Amino acid sequence: MQIVRTILWAVLLFALVAFSFFNWKPVEVQIWSDLVLETKLPALVVVAFLLGLVPMWLLHRGSKWRLTRRITALETATTKMSAPAASKPVTPGTATETPPPAPVSPRDLPPEPANPIDPEPTRPL
Repeated sequence: MQIVRTILWAVLLFALVAFSFFNWKPVEVQIWSDLVLETKLPALVVVAFLLGLVPMWLLHRGSKWRLTRRITALETATTKMSAPAASKPVTPGTATETPPPAPVSPRDLPPEPANPIDPEPTRPL
């Protein structure tokens, strides 16, 4: 995938250089009625390209960062929920046989949280 990205950037750079070579002409850009900017056409094209690229790239990076944090939080919550409970070590002198736990019906379980990151609700006593 890295090679495809490199080839794409190389082709884009080559196209920009070719465009700049064949269109190196001064242009006037009227910003307001009394403000006129005279610049070369390739500089104007590069600035327009960056004005479109940079905000979308920043939005992409922000979304990627937020989703990475959310995925990490969900993976952590899933790991905590699926990890077996630590059992107490049994000493030889106090080993007593405990009866197996009674089966739990679905009505006795607390409802599943809408958001796994939030703490689980407690049952009223």
